[in-house]
Amino acid sequence: MTHSLSVAIRDATTVDVPILAKMNQQLIRDEGHRNAMSIVELQNRMATWLSGEYSAVIAEQEGDTVGYALFQENADHVYVRQLFVSEHSRRHGVGKSLVTWINQHADDFELRLRIDVLVGNQQAIEFWHALGFKDYCITMERES
Repeated sequence: MTHSLSVAIRDATTVDVPILAKMNQQLIRDEGHRNAMSIVELQNRMATWLSGEYSAVIAEQEGDTVGYALFQENADHVYVRQLFVSEHSRRHGVGKSLVTWINQHADDFELRLRIDVLVGNQQAIEFWHALGFKDYCITMERES
């Protein structure tokens, strides 16, 4: 049986932008996203998001940063734009802890949570389904 360490969740600030961008870069790789932004571009984007309409929280275990969630509160839902857990911390309750934190701390915790998952990211789809999320829509595109 795997021992799960306790997860501490804290608000992210602009001081955390470098680590958030680095984790975002790993998220892009892990999910097979076609985003080709450099680490500097990811830092700039994250800083813009955090100074605007997005909030982020960081998950820590024994003082190590092991994940984060980036989200935006809207009138009828909370949109979770990014959720990442470092590979060595997956399947230890970190992702679930981040989602639970968002549920409990959103201004109106009765709001539904909404996410986007790439159709080829089966591991993420299984994670979200295990948390009770249901398929809602499919965004389709055609490359020119």
